[in-house]
Amino acid sequence: MFEQEKRKIIETGIKIDRYGLIALSGGNISCRMPTGEILLTPSGMIYEELTEKDILVADINGKILEGKRRPSVDTLALIYIYSNMPKVNAVIHTHQPYATAVGLIADELPCILTTLANAVKGSVKVCPFSSAANIQMGKETVKNIGDKLAVILKNHGVISVGIDLKQALCACVYLEEAAKTYLAARAVTADIAQLTEKQIIEAVEVFNHYGQ
Repeated sequence: MFEQEKRKIIETGIKIDRYGLIALSGGNISCRMPTGEILLTPSGMIYEELTEKDILVADINGKILEGKRRPSVDTLALIYIYSNMPKVNAVIHTHQPYATAVGLIADELPCILTTLANAVKGSVKVCPFSSAANIQMGKETVKNIGDKLAVILKNHGVISVGIDLKQALCACVYLEEAAKTYLAARAVTADIAQLTEKQIIEAVEVFNHYGQ
């Protein structure tokens, strides 16, 4: 079941690889169906080699309803996010290097680009460390994300969320762009210009009407 949605997950996985947000089989992708089921990528499989039968279907408690592959090691953390963020229908976890690098030197990535405001809705917090395969990763995400669409996991990577896979994908891609820009500027000066709250609000509103 959910063959079309499974295909979208695979396509999203190929895109995060294309954009340099993961290496090999790193990270994971999941989404929630209108009927409540959670679709999950399997553990340790390269995205471009996946087929629809490799994507697992779980209930909101993490019980596997369909699929023979071993689910992502982060399933407990993902289920925690879905259970505690009812408006979230997609979660992408990456190991994107530039955003992760920001998490090594700062507690927050300030909102320095209009695209970060557009896609993530402002500055992005850095969560305390939590290892892979640990529910704490989900707990730290829920605790720190606020009304934004992404968090940086210290020494680990990024989690982005959205009402659908497209929104979650935009969040992690534009977060990486902002992280690159921030680190480039930080290499020259500590005095980095940030958007004002008014400018952030305007940028968020513009993105609500962006696209076809």
